[in-house]
Amino acid sequence: MTAMTEAATPGPNASTIHTIRVWDPLVRVFHWGLVAAFSLAWLTADEVQPVHELAGYTVAGLVAFRVVWGLVGGRYARFARFLASPRRTLAYLGDMRRGTERRYIGHNPAGAAMIVALLVTLSGTALTGWLMDEPARLAMASDLPRVVAPAWADDDGDGDDGDEDGHAPAEHSEADGLLKEVHETLATLMLVLAALHVGGVVLASVRHHENLARAMVTGEKRAPGPDDIA
Repeated sequence: MTAMTEAATPGPNASTIHTIRVWDPLVRVFHWGLVAAFSLAWLTADEVQPVHELAGYTVAGLVAFRVVWGLVGGRYARFARFLASPRRTLAYLGDMRRGTERRYIGHNPAGAAMIVALLVTLSGTALTGWLMDEPARLAMASDLPRVVAPAWADDDGDGDDGDEDGHAPAEHSEADGLLKEVHETLATLMLVLAALHVGGVVLASVRHHENLARAMVTGEKRAPGPDDIA
């Protein structure tokens, strides 16, 4: 059952505003924890590597939690509750363009698509960062070309795993460079998606006269009206 509370505005003409609890504490901790962890990872990239790696592992852990919570969490946290088909999402975007979109108590179709995009991009960013952290891990990626196999010298020093100066093979260096490029591209894409997400939150807040950022702090939103989708 969804909790409902009342908030009264002071004064002789006080009105009662009904609110409902939408975002559970774990969803809110995930949301703001992810903001903090990704921001820290971005700011410390190539500068403070131990902090960058710790922030990256935190991001990966939060993403894993959100996937699990999306399957077993509360009403508005479950993927089955808010994920929409591409056709429905496009229809909603068309309504947004015309300024006729309906208010959703949980995630609207555009917001749901953004969540999927963010989780997929974050997963790719974390995975590529994890692979870069230890070359031997590349051997576990069976779908990668053989040339990106881990580079470590044989005990007998036969030269296949490096030159006489101990340098890694050129193929491995190229693979590392490609992996780093993919990692950085995904991180940049995350910034673009985050900017679009913030823009969508601001637009929805203005259109529906509701502070969605504050709702993600308090967990409460205005109770659904006759035309809203709960």
